[in-house]
Amino acid sequence: MKIIYLIIGMISLALGVIGIFLPILPTTPFLLLTSFCFAKGSERFHRWFTGTSIYKNHLDDFVQNRAMSLRTKFSILIPASLMLLFPLILVDHTAMRLFIGFLYLCKYYYFIFKIKTI
Repeated sequence: MKIIYLIIGMISLALGVIGIFLPILPTTPFLLLTSFCFAKGSERFHRWFTGTSIYKNHLDDFVQNRAMSLRTKFSILIPASLMLLFPLILVDHTAMRLFIGFLYLCKYYYFIFKIKTI
């Protein structure tokens, strides 16, 4: 099972690093998954990852204080909102549009009221 956690951790780390440069991929969720998988898979990999600048720049404040900078919040919310905008416009099904609207509300509620801003 530890090998599976390490493989998933490596894949999510690669996707998170790609997400730093491409706004289409959300960086923070992939890096959180990396941290979780490395913690379950190997203490050595987890120590290494928490010592990297990627971890310190993107996750440290969130893990320590359950808070993000306003810039980090925007860098997560704007690409995700733009990606949800495409199906909202293109889908002609009312129930699906309501569901996407519900996702928008949940996402913004969580980021505004549940995650503190540094």
